[in-house]
Amino acid sequence: MKIALISNDASGSAGDADVEEVLTGAGADVETFEIAEGERAGESGADRIVVAGGDGSLAVGALAACAAGVPLGVVPCGTANDFAVRMGLPEDIAEAGKLAASGTNTRKVDIAEAGERAFLNVASLGLAPAAAEAAENLKEKLGPLSYALGAVRAGATEEPFPCRVLCDDDELFEGDAWQVTVGSTGAFGGGSQIDADADDGLLDVVVIEGGPRAALARRAFGLRRGGVEEQAGVHDGRCARIVVAVGSGHDLNVDGELVPAAELGHDGSEMGEIAFGIRARELELVIP
Repeated sequence: MKIALISNDASGSAGDADVEEVLTGAGADVETFEIAEGERAGESGADRIVVAGGDGSLAVGALAACAAGVPLGVVPCGTANDFAVRMGLPEDIAEAGKLAASGTNTRKVDIAEAGERAFLNVASLGLAPAAAEAAENLKEKLGPLSYALGAVRAGATEEPFPCRVLCDDDELFEGDAWQVTVGSTGAFGGGSQIDADADDGLLDVVVIEGGPRAALARRAFGLRRGGVEEQAGVHDGRCARIVVAVGSGHDLNVDGELVPAAELGHDGSEMGEIAFGIRARELELVIP
Protein backbone atom coordinates (compact mmCIF):
# COMPACT_ATOMS: atom_id res chain seq x y z
CA MET A 1 0.00 0.00 0.00
CA LYS A 2 1.25 3.46 -0.91
CA ILE A 3 0.75 5.98 1.91
CA ALA A 4 1.13 9.75 1.85
CA LEU A 5 2.14 10.74 5.38
CA ILE A 6 1.35 14.34 6.34
CA SER A 7 3.39 15.30 9.38
CA ASN A 8 3.40 18.35 11.63
CA ASP A 9 6.82 19.14 13.04
CA ALA A 10 5.30 21.51 15.59
CA SER A 11 3.21 18.86 17.31
CA GLY A 12 3.96 15.39 18.39
CA SER A 13 4.73 13.20 21.31
CA ALA A 14 7.00 11.32 18.92
CA GLY A 15 9.11 12.35 15.96
CA ASP A 16 7.98 11.98 12.36
CA ALA A 17 10.63 9.32 11.80
CA ASP A 18 8.97 7.15 14.46
CA VAL A 19 5.62 7.31 12.66
CA GLU A 20 7.19 6.61 9.28
CA GLU A 21 9.03 3.64 10.77
CA VAL A 22 5.79 2.19 12.13
CA LEU A 23 4.07 2.61 8.77
CA THR A 24 6.90 1.02 6.80
CA GLY A 25 7.09 -1.74 9.39
CA ALA A 26 3.47 -2.52 8.58
CA GLY A 27 4.44 -3.00 4.94
CA ALA A 28 3.55 0.42 3.55
CA ASP A 29 5.47 2.41 0.94
CA VAL A 30 5.60 5.86 2.58
CA GLU A 31 6.10 9.31 1.06
CA THR A 32 6.23 12.12 3.64
CA PHE A 33 4.82 15.63 3.25
CA GLU A 34 4.95 18.68 5.51
CA ILE A 35 1.69 20.05 6.94
CA ALA A 36 1.75 22.86 4.35
CA GLU A 37 1.86 20.31 1.53
CA GLY A 38 -1.57 18.78 1.99
CA GLU A 39 -2.63 19.46 -1.57
CA ARG A 40 0.49 17.75 -2.92
CA ALA A 41 -0.17 14.76 -0.68
CA GLY A 42 -3.68 14.47 -2.12
CA GLU A 43 -2.27 14.49 -5.64
CA SER A 44 0.50 11.96 -4.94
CA GLY A 45 -1.44 8.91 -6.08
CA ALA A 46 -1.39 7.34 -2.62
CA ASP A 47 -3.81 4.59 -1.66
CA ARG A 48 -4.27 6.18 1.75
CA ILE A 49 -3.53 9.49 3.46
CA VAL A 50 -2.16 9.38 7.00
CA VAL A 51 -1.83 12.48 9.17
CA ALA A 52 0.49 12.53 12.18
CA GLY A 53 -0.10 15.53 14.42
CA GLY A 54 -2.49 17.18 16.82
CA ASP A 55 -6.13 18.05 16.34
CA GLY A 56 -5.25 21.22 14.44
CA SER A 57 -3.49 19.16 11.75
CA LEU A 58 -6.31 16.75 11.00
CA ALA A 59 -8.33 18.92 8.63
CA VAL A 60 -5.35 19.12 6.25
CA GLY A 61 -5.27 15.35 6.01
CA ALA A 62 -9.05 15.14 5.74
CA LEU A 63 -9.14 17.52 2.78
CA ALA A 64 -6.29 15.68 1.07
CA ALA A 65 -8.03 12.34 1.54
CA CYS A 66 -11.33 13.67 0.20
CA ALA A 67 -9.64 15.22 -2.82
CA ALA A 68 -7.92 11.92 -3.59
CA GLY A 69 -10.98 9.80 -2.84
CA VAL A 70 -9.05 7.59 -0.42
CA PRO A 71 -9.35 6.80 3.32
CA LEU A 72 -7.67 8.83 6.07
CA GLY A 73 -5.62 7.24 8.84
CA VAL A 74 -4.86 9.21 12.00
CA VAL A 75 -1.78 8.93 14.20
CA PRO A 76 -2.47 11.29 17.12
CA CYS A 77 0.67 13.15 18.17
CA GLY A 78 -0.78 16.23 19.86
CA THR A 79 -1.32 17.30 23.44
CA ALA A 80 -4.96 16.37 23.89
CA ASN A 81 -5.87 14.32 20.79
CA ASP A 82 -9.58 15.04 21.28
CA PHE A 83 -10.56 13.68 17.86
CA ALA A 84 -8.85 10.33 18.42
CA VAL A 85 -10.43 9.96 21.86
CA ARG A 86 -13.91 10.87 20.60
CA MET A 87 -13.66 8.52 17.59
CA GLY A 88 -12.24 5.59 19.57
CA LEU A 89 -8.87 5.61 17.78
CA PRO A 90 -5.69 4.32 19.46
CA GLU A 91 -3.64 7.00 21.20
CA ASP A 92 -0.49 4.88 21.30
CA ILE A 93 1.60 5.88 18.29
CA ALA A 94 2.72 2.36 17.38
CA GLU A 95 -0.81 0.98 17.60
CA ALA A 96 -2.29 3.94 15.74
CA GLY A 97 0.32 3.67 13.00
CA LYS A 98 -0.38 -0.02 12.44
CA LEU A 99 -4.11 0.70 12.23
CA ALA A 100 -3.56 3.59 9.83
CA ALA A 101 -1.40 1.45 7.55
CA SER A 102 -3.34 -1.78 7.53
CA GLY A 103 -6.82 -1.22 8.98
CA THR A 104 -9.72 -2.25 6.74
CA ASN A 105 -12.71 -0.85 8.67
CA THR A 106 -13.80 2.67 7.79
CA ARG A 107 -16.49 5.12 8.85
CA LYS A 108 -17.91 8.04 6.90
CA VAL A 109 -17.73 11.24 8.96
CA ASP A 110 -18.54 14.91 8.42
CA ILE A 111 -16.18 17.79 7.70
CA ALA A 112 -17.26 21.12 9.18
CA GLU A 113 -16.31 24.53 7.79
CA ALA A 114 -15.89 27.95 9.40
CA GLY A 115 -15.88 30.26 6.42
CA GLU A 116 -13.59 28.34 4.07
CA ARG A 117 -11.54 26.74 6.85
CA ALA A 118 -12.25 23.06 7.49
CA PHE A 119 -12.34 21.49 10.96
CA LEU A 120 -13.37 18.17 12.49
CA ASN A 121 -14.04 18.86 16.18
CA VAL A 122 -15.23 22.36 17.14
CA ALA A 123 -14.80 26.06 16.52
CA SER A 124 -15.47 28.38 19.47
CA LEU A 125 -15.61 32.07 20.35
CA GLY A 126 -15.24 33.59 23.81
CA LEU A 127 -13.77 31.62 26.67
CA ALA A 128 -12.39 28.75 24.57
CA PRO A 129 -9.93 30.87 22.52
CA ALA A 130 -8.85 32.70 25.67
CA ALA A 131 -8.31 29.38 27.44
CA ALA A 132 -6.29 28.01 24.52
CA GLU A 133 -4.07 31.08 24.53
CA ALA A 134 -3.54 30.82 28.28
CA ALA A 135 -2.71 27.10 27.97
CA GLU A 136 -0.20 27.44 25.12
CA ASN A 137 2.89 28.02 27.25
CA LEU A 138 1.86 25.31 29.72
CA LYS A 139 1.46 22.38 27.30
CA GLU A 140 5.05 21.18 27.47
CA LYS A 141 5.03 20.95 31.27
CA LEU A 142 1.43 20.02 32.01
CA GLY A 143 0.15 18.26 28.89
CA PRO A 144 -3.67 17.99 28.71
CA LEU A 145 -3.96 19.54 32.20
CA SER A 146 -2.86 22.83 30.62
CA TYR A 147 -6.29 23.19 29.01
CA ALA A 148 -8.06 22.99 32.37
CA LEU A 149 -5.75 25.58 33.88
CA GLY A 150 -6.16 27.78 30.82
CA ALA A 151 -9.94 27.59 31.23
CA VAL A 152 -9.67 28.68 34.87
CA ARG A 153 -7.57 31.68 33.91
CA ALA A 154 -9.93 32.63 31.07
CA GLY A 155 -12.95 32.39 33.34
CA ALA A 156 -11.32 34.74 35.83
CA THR A 157 -10.33 37.44 33.34
CA GLU A 158 -12.61 37.40 30.27
CA GLU A 159 -15.95 39.18 29.86
CA PRO A 160 -19.13 38.21 27.95
CA PHE A 161 -19.45 39.56 24.42
CA PRO A 162 -22.50 40.55 22.32
CA CYS A 163 -23.47 38.18 19.51
CA ARG A 164 -26.35 36.86 17.44
CA VAL A 165 -26.60 33.21 16.44
CA LEU A 166 -28.75 31.87 13.59
CA CYS A 167 -29.42 28.16 13.14
CA ASP A 168 -30.74 27.45 9.62
CA ASP A 169 -31.92 31.10 9.45
CA ASP A 170 -33.86 30.85 12.73
CA GLU A 171 -32.58 32.99 15.58
CA LEU A 172 -31.23 30.80 18.36
CA PHE A 173 -29.76 33.54 20.54
CA GLU A 174 -29.13 37.27 20.69
CA GLY A 175 -27.40 38.97 23.61
CA ASP A 176 -24.22 38.70 25.65
CA ALA A 177 -22.51 35.29 25.74
CA TRP A 178 -19.55 33.77 27.49
CA GLN A 179 -18.98 31.25 24.73
CA VAL A 180 -20.35 30.09 21.38
CA THR A 181 -19.27 26.61 20.27
CA VAL A 182 -20.01 25.06 16.88
CA GLY A 183 -19.19 21.37 16.66
CA SER A 184 -18.97 18.34 14.42
CA THR A 185 -17.54 15.67 16.75
CA GLY A 186 -18.08 18.15 19.62
CA ALA A 187 -14.78 17.32 21.38
CA PHE A 188 -12.35 20.01 22.52
CA GLY A 189 -10.11 21.30 25.30
CA GLY A 190 -8.56 18.04 26.48
CA GLY A 191 -11.80 16.27 27.40
CA SER A 192 -14.59 18.84 27.18
CA GLN A 193 -17.52 18.15 24.88
CA ILE A 194 -20.84 19.26 23.52
CA ASP A 195 -23.51 16.83 22.41
CA ALA A 196 -22.74 16.15 18.73
CA ASP A 197 -22.58 13.32 16.22
CA ALA A 198 -19.68 13.11 13.79
CA ASP A 199 -21.71 11.56 10.97
CA ASP A 200 -25.23 13.01 11.11
CA GLY A 201 -24.63 15.65 8.44
CA LEU A 202 -25.47 18.45 10.86
CA LEU A 203 -23.66 20.98 13.00
CA ASP A 204 -24.33 21.43 16.69
CA VAL A 205 -24.14 24.85 18.34
CA VAL A 206 -24.10 25.65 22.05
CA VAL A 207 -24.32 29.18 23.42
CA ILE A 208 -23.49 29.87 27.07
CA GLU A 209 -25.24 33.14 27.77
CA GLY A 210 -23.62 35.88 29.83
CA GLY A 211 -24.28 35.86 33.54
CA PRO A 212 -22.55 35.61 36.92
CA ARG A 213 -18.90 34.61 36.73
CA ALA A 214 -19.48 32.25 39.65
CA ALA A 215 -21.75 30.11 37.46
CA LEU A 216 -18.91 29.27 35.09
CA ALA A 217 -17.74 26.42 37.32
CA ARG A 218 -21.07 24.66 36.74
CA ARG A 219 -20.78 25.30 33.00
CA ALA A 220 -17.27 23.82 33.01
CA PHE A 221 -18.51 20.74 34.87
CA GLY A 222 -21.26 20.28 32.27
CA LEU A 223 -18.76 20.54 29.44
CA ARG A 224 -16.42 18.01 31.05
CA ARG A 225 -19.06 15.47 32.08
CA GLY A 226 -21.61 16.16 29.33
CA GLY A 227 -25.07 17.64 29.60
CA VAL A 228 -24.22 21.33 29.58
CA GLU A 229 -27.08 21.77 27.11
CA GLU A 230 -29.56 20.92 29.86
CA GLN A 231 -28.49 23.80 32.09
CA ALA A 232 -30.59 26.95 32.37
CA GLY A 233 -29.02 29.79 30.43
CA VAL A 234 -27.53 27.48 27.80
CA HIS A 235 -28.99 27.51 24.28
CA ASP A 236 -28.37 24.73 21.76
CA GLY A 237 -29.37 23.87 18.23
CA ARG A 238 -28.67 21.36 15.47
CA CYS A 239 -28.74 22.43 11.85
CA ALA A 240 -26.88 22.42 8.54
CA ARG A 241 -25.86 26.08 8.55
CA ILE A 242 -24.98 28.39 11.43
CA VAL A 243 -24.25 32.10 11.25
CA VAL A 244 -22.65 33.95 14.16
CA ALA A 245 -22.70 37.76 14.11
CA VAL A 246 -20.07 39.23 16.41
CA GLY A 247 -17.90 42.32 16.76
CA SER A 248 -14.52 42.65 15.08
CA GLY A 249 -11.23 41.64 16.67
CA HIS A 250 -12.30 38.21 17.93
CA ASP A 251 -10.19 35.08 17.60
CA LEU A 252 -11.73 31.63 17.28
CA ASN A 253 -10.38 28.39 18.64
CA VAL A 254 -10.62 26.07 15.61
CA ASP A 255 -9.57 22.54 16.59
CA GLY A 256 -7.05 24.00 19.00
CA GLU A 257 -5.67 26.63 16.62
CA LEU A 258 -6.27 30.35 17.24
CA VAL A 259 -7.68 31.91 14.06
CA PRO A 260 -8.69 35.59 13.67
CA ALA A 261 -12.34 36.06 12.73
CA ALA A 262 -11.19 38.09 9.71
CA GLU A 263 -9.71 34.91 8.22
CA LEU A 264 -13.08 33.18 8.47
CA GLY A 265 -15.16 35.70 6.54
CA HIS A 266 -15.80 38.41 9.16
CA ASP A 267 -15.84 41.75 7.31
CA GLY A 268 -14.56 43.81 10.24
CA SER A 269 -17.88 45.57 10.86
CA GLU A 270 -19.46 46.09 14.27
CA MET A 271 -21.48 42.87 13.94
CA GLY A 272 -19.87 41.01 11.07
CA GLU A 273 -20.87 37.43 10.28
CA ILE A 274 -19.05 34.12 10.33
CA ALA A 275 -20.85 31.32 8.48
CA PHE A 276 -20.47 27.65 9.38
CA GLY A 277 -21.39 24.77 7.10
CA ILE A 278 -21.07 20.99 6.88
CA ARG A 279 -19.82 18.56 4.25
CA ALA A 280 -21.92 15.57 5.18
CA ARG A 281 -20.10 12.24 5.48
CA GLU A 282 -17.44 13.16 2.92
CA LEU A 283 -14.49 11.79 4.89
CA GLU A 284 -13.73 8.06 4.99
CA LEU A 285 -11.90 7.47 8.28
CA VAL A 286 -9.94 4.32 9.13
CA ILE A 287 -11.23 2.95 12.44
CA PRO A 288 -10.53 -0.15 14.59
